[in-house]
Amino acid sequence: MDAQGRGRGENIDPADQWVLNPSTGEYELRLSPSAQSPIPSPRGPRPSGGGSARPRSASPEQAPERPGRPSPGREAPGRDVPPQRRRRGAPEEPPPGRRGRRPAKKNKKAKKVLLWGSGTLAFLVLGTGVAGYLYLEHLNDNITSVSDDGASTGGFKKDQAINILLIGTDKRTGAGNEGYGDKGSEGHADTTILLHVSKDRSNATALSIPRDLIVDVPDCPTEQEDGSQKVIPGSTGVRFNTSLGQGGRTPSCTMRTVTELTGIKPDNFMVADFNAVKTLTSAVGGVEVCLGKDIDDPDSHLKLPKGTHRIEGEQALAFVRTRHSVGLGGDLSRIGLQQQFLSALMRELKSNDTLTSPSKMLKLAEAGTEALTVDSQLNSINKLKDLGMELGKLNVKNLTFATIPVLDNPAEKVKATVVLNEAEAPQVFDMIRNDVSFTEVKQQQKKEKAAVAARLKGEKAPASEVRVRILNGGAPGGSAQSTLSWLQVEQGVGKSENAGNAPAQLAKTTLEYAPDQADQARRLADIMGLSGSAMKPGESVTNAQGLPAMTLTLGKDFKGAGVKISAPTAKVPDSANKSTADKVVCAE
Repeated sequence: MDAQGRGRGENIDPADQWVLNPSTGEYELRLSPSAQSPIPSPRGPRPSGGGSARPRSASPEQAPERPGRPSPGREAPGRDVPPQRRRRGAPEEPPPGRRGRRPAKKNKKAKKVLLWGSGTLAFLVLGTGVAGYLYLEHLNDNITSVSDDGASTGGFKKDQAINILLIGTDKRTGAGNEGYGDKGSEGHADTTILLHVSKDRSNATALSIPRDLIVDVPDCPTEQEDGSQKVIPGSTGVRFNTSLGQGGRTPSCTMRTVTELTGIKPDNFMVADFNAVKTLTSAVGGVEVCLGKDIDDPDSHLKLPKGTHRIEGEQALAFVRTRHSVGLGGDLSRIGLQQQFLSALMRELKSNDTLTSPSKMLKLAEAGTEALTVDSQLNSINKLKDLGMELGKLNVKNLTFATIPVLDNPAEKVKATVVLNEAEAPQVFDMIRNDVSFTEVKQQQKKEKAAVAARLKGEKAPASEVRVRILNGGAPGGSAQSTLSWLQVEQGVGKSENAGNAPAQLAKTTLEYAPDQADQARRLADIMGLSGSAMKPGESVTNAQGLPAMTLTLGKDFKGAGVKISAPTAKVPDSANKSTADKVVCAE
């Protein structure tokens, strides 16, 4: 609908009517005398209790006149700026959220709004909605909600980690979308991201779920349009994308499928269509993406040469739908492209201060909410605002994009689908369930690596002064004796002894020592080829001569006397394809 149809006369963009008041630090609406309404009115009458998304029924002209606002075609007498909505005769109050406080500096407020930005278009809509809370009443009318059918946790909570399921459908809704998606599609789960925001709001993980992943879709109790309940039968060994749209399945069924797959129960869901990409990128003036090679994809209609490009609208949609011309030409390659796009969008917001521009801010909110559907636990203005404020605590550089580890389906000769990587996927799911940040893991690994490396630094005692008892804790039989002989005969460690088998088996070889034995430990680690992580500061034991000695336990990784033992590794699985939103990646 154009500006005239929304009650905006003279082709004036309402975003251009927001002006910064230097005395308050707030943006205010300044209208021309012929303006019809300070803020676009809700399209229907407000239900009792307020705050919930409303069906799109009534036109702006049908909205009732409100106290404290001029009727269409009239000005507020004696004022250049329309008054805040309040009880007639009540003293004028500062804007909501600013009562009793000094005005915030513009750049500080903008930073706070920007920092919440997570890696999803749906969350971008929320952020702009929160920033423009005076406009939310109109935006709320744009939002459609459907039942979560009891598949969620009951909604996010401020004092807990947050898990939001974000779904992009392939339904051909909206002008110009006839050439995309499957013809006649009921709207499958074409793009799905499980967004986890940590309890302390310091980091987030956006986990992509491949649409061609083979899963079991459970039975799904589903609310029908007439309010009745119907159980949609489940399916085994089907593509993940059929968890939505197929056989009348709603987003709540996708939510149940994700829970069964990952063991993680989402708090809420949000669904966006093709228009979200087109309209939001146009609203910010395009996003900058990088291509490592020329791309000419007849299926997505993307044709761009190698290099950096600014894309928006139809071209942006073509970019996120491209798969045959990048990587291996499958859905996994397209996921990487989509993650690159979302990262670029976050950087665009940060570098250009988009959310400090009233014009862009309102255009983003208007465009995004038109293409957004939320669950019934998230259909009120207050809940949207609260969620946006929780996300506002997140720094986008700590937003990690990852993909569920998968393998080619071994049952197929022509590879078209993928199956869960049972060796690595559980580790990813466990990290999210236990609120472990992918970025924090990397930082913690650096700290641990530095601390471990420090154990190897310092003076080393002579080999003849090293006293050690050797235990077999999982190495091949006879390893303790062969190691003893090698140390005594070839390395000059005469004060060593075979102590037999350890009380328990160990995966890794370890050397435990007391603080005053650190120089001996460094010498033995050097001889054995032990890493710093194998060195365990602890206590000494008494050897056969009644003297304090170290304990060397040969684990399952022990390969033989004189064979260097490599350092153990601990990291996020490489198959998760981890990246962060602040990094520029060129698609190839």
